Amino acid sequence: MSSKFLSAVVVLAASSILLAGCAAAPPKSAGGTAKSGFCGAMVTDSGGLQDRSFNQSSWAGMQKAAKDNNIKVHVLVSGSDADLAPNVEAAANTNCGFVLTVGYSLTAATVKQAKAHPKTDFAIVDDVASAPNIKPIVFDTAQAAYLAGYLAAGVSKTGKVATFGGGNQPPVTLFMDGFVDGVAKYNSVHGTKVVALGWNKATQDGAFTGDFEDLSKGKALAATLIDKGADVILPVAGQVGQGAAAAAKDAKNVSLIWVDNDGYNTLPAEFRPLLLTSVQKNTGEAVAETVKSALDKTFTNTQFIGTLKNGGVSIAPFHDKASLVSAKLSAEVDALRKQIESGALVVTSPSTPKS
Repeated sequence: MSSKFLSAVVVLAASSILLAGCAAAPPKSAGGTAKSGFCGAMVTDSGGLQDRSFNQSSWAGMQKAAKDNNIKVHVLVSGSDADLAPNVEAAANTNCGFVLTVGYSLTAATVKQAKAHPKTDFAIVDDVASAPNIKPIVFDTAQAAYLAGYLAAGVSKTGKVATFGGGNQPPVTLFMDGFVDGVAKYNSVHGTKVVALGWNKATQDGAFTGDFEDLSKGKALAATLIDKGADVILPVAGQVGQGAAAAAKDAKNVSLIWVDNDGYNTLPAEFRPLLLTSVQKNTGEAVAETVKSALDKTFTNTQFIGTLKNGGVSIAPFHDKASLVSAKLSAEVDALRKQIESGALVVTSPSTPKS
C-alpha cells in the first residue's frame, strides 16, 4: 500500500477562540507556513492523544501530511466522552477543508457535522459512517490477529492464552475474533488443545474493562487471566493495555501482544522485553493519503479497508521474544499470511468490514 495518508489543519485566530470554549485540551498544531489556505483538523477519541494506540497513530498521519504537503494541521483532544460531539462540531466550524475523527464513538457526531458542512471532506477511523462527504478508514484486523493467535498458541508453555477488550464494539471484537480463530487453527494443525480465555466468538461475549483509559482495570483483568494460566495476553483496549503489560511484568514468563501499532516502539521501555508481536494497523499511511486527496481535490467517500494484502494490517517483528519463535513456527505463520493474502484462507468475523 502506498504511504500517503495524513491530515492537515490551520489554526486561525477565530477558530482558536472557538476551540478554547471546548472542554478538551487546547488544540495542538503541526506544520510550517502553509503554502495554501488548506487546513485539516482531527478529533481524538476519549483515550487521549498519547494513547499508544489509534489516536496517536492517526495524529502521526496528520503530522506526516502537514510535513509532506506544507500545510497546517491541528488536533482537538477529547478528555472524556462528553467532549466528543462538541469537539467534532468545533473542528467542523474551523472552516478547514478536512476533518478527521478517530473511533467508533464519534460516528454519530461525524455524520451530523458532515451533513451540516457538505463542502468539507470528513474521514473517520475505525467505523463506517454513511454520507457523501465521509470516507471511512477501516482495517480488517482479524486477518493479522489470526496470525498473532496462531503464534501465541505456538509459543504458549501453559496451553492457555487470553484476550480482553476495552468495550464490546466491532473494532475491538474484530481483533478478538481473529485471535481465537488463529488459536483454533494452531490446534487443528498440531492436534493440541490450547485454550483461548477471555472471548467466545460464538456468543460474541467475553472479558472487558468497560473503558479505554483506566490502566488499573487493565492490570486487574490481566492478572485474573494470568492467574487462570494464560501466558500470552492480547489486550484490545487502547492505553488500558499498558495495565496488562504491568501485570505481565509482575507475573514474569508472560508475553504481551499489542494492537494498532508496534508496542515495542510506543510502550515504555520497561515493557519492551514482554512484546511477542503487535497486530498493527497502518493508520498513519491511510490518514496521510486521505488528507492529500482532500488537498488535491481527488477525495471520494469510497471506504479504505486495510488488509494483509494491501499492507493496511500486519504483525510486528518478534524483537526480544524472537528466541521463543522457532524457525518452523515462523514459517507456518508466514505461510498462513500468504494464504490469507491470496484468498485461499478467509478469516471471518461478524465485524469484518464490508466493501
